[in-house]
Amino acid sequence: MNPDARLLRSDAIKLGLTAHDKTDALTQAGALLVEIGAATDAYAAAIHERETSISTYIGEGVAIPHGTNESREHIERAALGFLQYPHGVDWDGETVYACIPIASKSEEHVDILSTLAQVLMDPTKASQLREASTIEDVLSLLSPTTTKE
Repeated sequence: MNPDARLLRSDAIKLGLTAHDKTDALTQAGALLVEIGAATDAYAAAIHERETSISTYIGEGVAIPHGTNESREHIERAALGFLQYPHGVDWDGETVYACIPIASKSEEHVDILSTLAQVLMDPTKASQLREASTIEDVLSLLSPTTTKE
């Protein structure tokens, strides 16, 4: 597969970040999608709007911010990002260590979210994801596998 065609590319993975609060983390998430050419500033703003209607915290220290359905027109290409906050970010009483922003007009992201769910159900892998020290570690954990074990 062409590395540029992947939904989660190495240039979309940022480790060792800090955020003052959830709003700051959401701003960073939207900015990352804009930076990698996946979305416009309007989509980045819609990430905040979405969060006011429903929390994107999914458990195990992970949030998956994304825009509203109406903001999908501002997506340039399907992509995911990965922002790691080693010291955690307060997310309405929960602590987020990994923020995975999503830009998707349809179901392109489902395989990675399925892989993410599998990782989060395994406490060891969930810990490895939260504490990843290299971009390769993140890619390895979140790359959908096409073979059955």
